[in-house]
Parts: sequence; C-alpha cells; structure tokens
Amino acid sequence: MVVRPFSFPRQADGTALYTFSFWLLCISNFLFSASFSMMIPELPDYLTRLGGREYVGLIIALFTLTAGVSRPFSGKITDTVGRVPVMAFGSLVCFVCGFLYPYLLTVWGFLTLRLIHGFSTGTKPTATAAYVADVVPATRRGEAMGMLGLFTAMGMSLGPAIGSWLADDFSMNVMFWTSSAFALLSIGILLRMPETLVNPEPFRFGLLKLRKDELFDWQAWPPFVVLLLQSVSYGTVLTVVSTLSGLLGIANKGLFFTVYTVASLVVRMVFSRTSDRYGRVPVLLVSTTALALSMGLLMLVDPANANARVYFWTAAVGFGLASGMNSPTVQAWTADLADEHTRGRAMATMYIALEAGIGLGAVAAGWMLNHVPGVAGIDASFGFSGVLALGAVAYLAWYQRQRTA
Repeated sequence: MVVRPFSFPRQADGTALYTFSFWLLCISNFLFSASFSMMIPELPDYLTRLGGREYVGLIIALFTLTAGVSRPFSGKITDTVGRVPVMAFGSLVCFVCGFLYPYLLTVWGFLTLRLIHGFSTGTKPTATAAYVADVVPATRRGEAMGMLGLFTAMGMSLGPAIGSWLADDFSMNVMFWTSSAFALLSIGILLRMPETLVNPEPFRFGLLKLRKDELFDWQAWPPFVVLLLQSVSYGTVLTVVSTLSGLLGIANKGLFFTVYTVASLVVRMVFSRTSDRYGRVPVLLVSTTALALSMGLLMLVDPANANARVYFWTAAVGFGLASGMNSPTVQAWTADLADEHTRGRAMATMYIALEAGIGLGAVAAGWMLNHVPGVAGIDASFGFSGVLALGAVAYLAWYQRQRTA
C-alpha cells in the first residue's frame, strides 16, 4: 500500500482548486459566524433578566425577519455592485450591534437591536455563496461549499462555547464586545480580497428599488422548499436547547452547539464531495431523514429519564451530521440551477427560505414554551420540527421521481 502525502485539491488542469482569496473568505466566515453565534446561548436568560421572558421566541425571529427581508436587496446589489462590498456590510452590522448591546438595557431596545442585527446574515452569506460559485468549477461546488462550511461551522462551534465562558467568567458586556471585535477582524480580511463580479457598478440608492422579478428567483424553488422545511428545526434548537440544557443540569448552554458543530465538521471533511459524485437530491434525502430522527430523539429527552443525557448528546451528533450534509448540498444545488448573471438573486432566494424557516421555528417554539406546561412544550416544539423535516423528505422523493420519470 502506497501512502500519498496530503495535498490540497486541484482542478483537472493541475491548478489549485482553492485560491488565496478562497482561504481569506474561509477565515472571514469563521470570524463572522463566531461573532453572531457566541451570544445565542446566553440571550434567552439575558432577555429574561431584562424582564422580557415572554419575548424569548423573538430573539431569533426578529433577527431572521430582517435577514429575510434584506435578501432580495442583497441579491440585487451582489449582482450589480459586487460580492465584496456586500460581505463587508454584513460584517460591519455585526461589529456595530455587538458594540451597542451593553448600552440598550430595555426590552424594546434589545429587541430593536436584534432586528437591526439581522441585516448581517441577510447580506454576507448571500454574497459569500455567490463569490464561491464564481471561483470554483461547477463540478466541484459541493466540495468547495463544504470546505467553506468547515470554517463557518468552526465559528458556529467555538462561538457559543466562547460566549458562555465569557459571560460566566467575566460578564455579558465582555461577551458582546468580543463579538464586535471578531466582526471587525472579519472586515479587515475582506478588504484584501479581489472582486469577482465582472463590470461592477457604483452603489446608488436607485438599486434599492426592486422590480417584481427581482424579489424571487423561481429557478431556486426546489432548494427553497427543502431548506424552508429543514430550517424550522434549526430555529427550534436555537430557541429551546438552552432551556433543555438547564433542565438537564448542563451549566454551559453552548455545549450542545459545540457537539453538533463538531459532528458537522467531521461530515464536511469526510463527505465533502458526496453530492458532486452522487447528486444533490440523493444526499439531501439521507441528510434530511437524519434531521427528522434527531428531532425525534430530542422529544425523548426527559430530565426524569435516566437516559436523558444519552438521547440529548446523540441528538446533537445526529443534528450535526444532518447539518454538515444539508448546508453545502443545498448551496451547490442552488448554484447549479441558477443563471450565471443572477446568481446573487438565486442565493438570496435560498437564504430567504433559511431565515423564514428559522423564524417560524423560533416563534413556534417560543409560543409552545410559554403556553404548553413543562417538558410537554419542549416535546411539542421538536415534534413540530420533525414533522416538517419529514415533509422535506417527501418533497425530495417526489422531486426525484419527477426527474427520473
């Protein structure tokens, strides 16, 4: 057996698949995702201390509402002004909001800032996905999206654990300011990246006026449906898991996120080219089924059950495996279906589904926590998410039959 030394992936002509700009983008994404994710586990308790327990479901919902509304605009500007300026704007919003959280100490001030903070994820991921699709061959998009996702997932993994550590050992203000610092570093890296859009235009306010055909890219409809149904589970997890962690006596509320993201990292490293080889839909059928099963496992987590922690951590791993396969595959599928000149719009359409699903999951879970007593409210929220994930499985199976008929 011959052991070959490790080398980075290359294209058919021998040139490197991943350019220096691609690696800069990966590092920027790591810092960006760590910036906004580090505060997520601590925000429900923080809002409760401000006197807003009944609004816990809005922590994620308001964030995703603004992100979803801004998607059509970010898609258009990505396709006209350029990828890099839109990415820089998203990181700038994270920088400003992280700095301001310690100074807005009322419930409504906090919720207003969450609404503004949503512009960050409503802009940067759209331009990032378009940038990757620009610089990587179509036959390697799944692999490239997986590699980019590795860095994003590392940020999502380390961010919550770092945030909880900072909040517990220092203060919430230190956590907020650290989040802001991460976003500032992300901006600095972006400024060294070349623009990939051909013939970019200067920004003008007239670009913010959208025609009807610029609001939604119907070519991205299949990924839109699947991601909408999948992402409800993510919104539920973001809203409910910190409460469930507390009921299980787990002090660091970010550990679930760390475990699921580590599992996601492993999947991305080992199976990064799976959808390039076997197709987007077959991979999504497997990963979405895993997502539904993880929601089912979380329904079994009862603090009175001796196996509660086993179910909890197993579900975290399953959720991570599903996420690690779903995210790059849906992104690559959207890029496959999109027209080259409206790639930003297609990516924006896909992300509208993500924000809408997360928002729906967060609002539904928050309502169930406040209106269904005890653990039953938690079980109901995970059950609702699991049923919708099964709906995505059914849609994918139907879509596959239609394509092969």
